[in-house]
Amino acid sequence: MLKIHNTLTGKKEEFVPLVPGKVGMYVCGNTVYDFCHIGHARAMISFDIISRHLRFSGFELNYVRNITDVDDKIIKRAAENNETPESLTLRMIEAQTQDELKLGNKLPDREPKATEFMQEIIDMIAVLVEKGFAYQGSTGDVYFRTEKHADYGKLNNRKLDEMLAGARIDVESAKENPADFVLWKSAKEGEVHWQSPWGIGRPGWHIECSAMSTSCLGPHFDIHGGGPDLKFPHHENEIAQSECANGTDYVNYWMHCGAVRVNNEKMSKSLGNFFTVRDVLEKYNPEVIRFLMVSSQYRSPIDYSEQSLLEAKVGLERMYTSLQGQDFATEYVSSGYTERYQDAMNDDFNTPVAISVLFDLVRELNKAKASGADNAPSLAKELSVLAELLGLLGQDPEYFLKNSVVNDGISEEEIEAFIAERIQARKDKNFARSDEIRDSLAEQGITLLDTREGTSWTRR
Repeated sequence: MLKIHNTLTGKKEEFVPLVPGKVGMYVCGNTVYDFCHIGHARAMISFDIISRHLRFSGFELNYVRNITDVDDKIIKRAAENNETPESLTLRMIEAQTQDELKLGNKLPDREPKATEFMQEIIDMIAVLVEKGFAYQGSTGDVYFRTEKHADYGKLNNRKLDEMLAGARIDVESAKENPADFVLWKSAKEGEVHWQSPWGIGRPGWHIECSAMSTSCLGPHFDIHGGGPDLKFPHHENEIAQSECANGTDYVNYWMHCGAVRVNNEKMSKSLGNFFTVRDVLEKYNPEVIRFLMVSSQYRSPIDYSEQSLLEAKVGLERMYTSLQGQDFATEYVSSGYTERYQDAMNDDFNTPVAISVLFDLVRELNKAKASGADNAPSLAKELSVLAELLGLLGQDPEYFLKNSVVNDGISEEEIEAFIAERIQARKDKNFARSDEIRDSLAEQGITLLDTREGTSWTRR
């Protein structure tokens, strides 16, 4: 029985889909004006893991994640680059896809762009205006009347007056209420724009997701997810405008992943601790990043640091080492690990417990290999299958152990040449030279492992 922590209620609840056996899940994607950073990676990997487990559990999943390709930040960055917003967003979408595939994610079933749903956005705003939930201000912008939604604030468990406490009120504002938010922005000269009943302009950020999720999944669906910074105001506003426009409940289960901090500080370019996915991939194998992300439960914050990456690398190397030289069985008979893994994941996608199950399996596999037990291939297969559900152990063990960090020093050919020289030195009983080669490689981050099958190596 799958249980999900529902942000809306603050409780862990049994998951019951609207349609038995089927799940509709919408996740807020990125505003594509720059390369993905490690905070984006956390959200993308979290919901990839969630989607994998839903499918593993037998659900027919429709996973939709939007792309915001019209926004103030996009317009500003495109102007700085002396390019069109469309040119910028196409480049960034392609870069995001490349990063995500490198991190081992499976792409969502559908990735709608805001610019492709402009008519649906305009139609939803028109319904809100017609019903009296929205109005056009003196500047031409269209706003949502927050006080008209009786449950405004329910996602964040705050009343409207509490949200307004201490808010700065602009006496010249076109808003009726300081809490009202924009649905349609009048275009400034030279800006990208569309025709609408309220003049030329473009949509506000919040309305995009309401229109796209309703178009792709219907007015009422199962799961809506996103990063921790989206609970307010984005998701709160989504609920209000969607329920007022569609006249029905919007989402049954709200899910938010935890934040990523860098050395216990908020990630910020001004602090010099801002890392894109591409920055990290220049030094570490993509699976190391992924292992770090899944080592914490998706709702928990993650502290990103050089030390945490090194710990993730070591843990992943333990798993790969257990598979080294092992022939996998075609089928496997579970020794209870598959059931334990599913129990962990059914408890609100508890990946740390699931990882601990995999390490228990690694220990049994190592014992079976050492004793020559017949069940070693079956255990290896089970480990591989369960790890794949987390997007792990997808590389050849020998390759990963030699490439867990990106080579920025001695080449593989040079290492193999030193190993060959060391083997000959040992045959000649020149143990001083053998030790000298081992110590020299160790100083360059290369660890040698001598076994009955020969000498293997890994990078530190």
